[in-house]
Amino acid sequence: MDSLLAPSSTSSFPSLNNNSNSRIKHNSLPSSLGFFNLRKFCTVSFGYSRRSCRLRLSSSRRSKTKCSTSPTMSSSASPEIPQPKIVNGPGGYVLEDVPHLSDYIPDLPVYSNPLQDNPAYSVVKQYFVHVDDTVPQKIVVHKNSPRGVHFRRAGPRQKIYFDSDDVHACIVTCGGLCPGLNTVIREIVCGLFHMYGVKKVSGIDGGYRGFYAKNTVHLDPKVVNDIHKRGGTILGTSRGGHDTSKIVDSIQDRGINQVYIIGGDGTQRGASVIFEEIRRRGLKVSVAGIPKTIDNDIPVIDRSFGFDTAVEEAQRAINAAHVEAESFENGIGLVKLMGRYSGFIAMYATLASRDVDCCLIPESPFYLEGPGGLFEYIERRLKENGHMVLVIAEGAGQELLSESLQSMTQKDASGNRLLQDVALWISQRIKDHFSKERKMTINLKYIDPTYMIRAIPSNASDNVYCTLLAQSAVHGAMAGYTGFTSGLVNGRQTYIPFYRITETQNKVVITDRMWARLLSSTNQPSFLCPKEILEDQGHEESSNELLDNGKCSPN
Repeated sequence: MDSLLAPSSTSSFPSLNNNSNSRIKHNSLPSSLGFFNLRKFCTVSFGYSRRSCRLRLSSSRRSKTKCSTSPTMSSSASPEIPQPKIVNGPGGYVLEDVPHLSDYIPDLPVYSNPLQDNPAYSVVKQYFVHVDDTVPQKIVVHKNSPRGVHFRRAGPRQKIYFDSDDVHACIVTCGGLCPGLNTVIREIVCGLFHMYGVKKVSGIDGGYRGFYAKNTVHLDPKVVNDIHKRGGTILGTSRGGHDTSKIVDSIQDRGINQVYIIGGDGTQRGASVIFEEIRRRGLKVSVAGIPKTIDNDIPVIDRSFGFDTAVEEAQRAINAAHVEAESFENGIGLVKLMGRYSGFIAMYATLASRDVDCCLIPESPFYLEGPGGLFEYIERRLKENGHMVLVIAEGAGQELLSESLQSMTQKDASGNRLLQDVALWISQRIKDHFSKERKMTINLKYIDPTYMIRAIPSNASDNVYCTLLAQSAVHGAMAGYTGFTSGLVNGRQTYIPFYRITETQNKVVITDRMWARLLSSTNQPSFLCPKEILEDQGHEESSNELLDNGKCSPN
């Protein structure tokens, strides 16, 4: 298992006895932060305020910390945004680390990890992740390239910062539905219960509003036993309703000390604000995020859970559209798929299906009329094959709907732009064009499987992925990490700072090999003139360094 592949003991760990409840006091800076064991590194910088603190590390011993401000923060202190917690090492090594409870709470008690006494893990030779383990964000490099940005590797630590009997965890789901939500809930509960002996887990009912609406659901392995077989979320969800002060007040009043927040980029931004308020008040509360978006538009991570299931289910709609189209003269099957800002579902479903003649996504502009336009291409395909299948992501072509310009600035409760139904609009434009202008009979079938895709249970691949995400979040929270998102980077589970998840959106790069594969599969035009292609290639030149996976470079 990815999270259990490190030596069970290293020189940087203090010796621990086999009593899982034994308490180890320490007065020095905690080695669990990991970077205190990275002795070859020249500087470690992190901020509790706008001023930064630097720790100089000697190869023979840890030097004393010199800092211009105390890490201990009183609840009356004014809220300030901390600087990213960065470790700089030789060869251009950069570790974008995640916060730890000991960053702002001194002299925390430490406990041995009960996993070392767990009979289920007795067959595992290496219980714990090494404190120096990190995962590179970029894996395609040249021999003289810098080592680049890394993230802390996820997994169980030898030392934990919570007594299992004292843990009161809560789980909340926010935003739209996505396959795998119930699986993540189940595995957080079972991970806390079976791996760490945590008995008190609450579900917050109805999204962020549930914190101050006092709606909770008791969760234990028996309650969540079969929920992974159902779609949706047993906790309920909502958009908006984020009152940071009320939420943190509720966390304090209920004695909650671990918060697991499942949601997309808007939800993770809310989680980041909650963490900052908790840090400002000096509370011993770990905040862990699990990124959820069916569109796969969260940056840094390889993919979001539910995406594989969405692509698989989208193929069913494409297959139905293909059957309908080829059964009628000049048949056109038009399928609308999810993708508000990013066209990953449409792109991957098209590549998987191989029955699609044209795929339209938000990242690739297109036009309807004139030479090289969509109407001309449709007519050519109908004359060649007698039918065609068209896939369009919901966010594609929004700029073409001139009558909806006012709605372009309107947003829902989560801050997402409200979209017009571009697929329905294009369907009507296609009918009008061929019946009135070309005098050509067509049979167009419009299929919108959006809510069918969102509401189904996750498939086998996503179920496994959800398990890894949930268990990694549990390990991180128990180890005292906070203000992080659990995510897969280059095939390894990692802990990613909130700001990296929320700073941008992952989008299809239309000058990348993955989009070229799609164009080759569908034989559709790019709908860009040669001049536009050259301009895009110049703009995306730095992005193409990565990448064979259709994702944007962080640059």
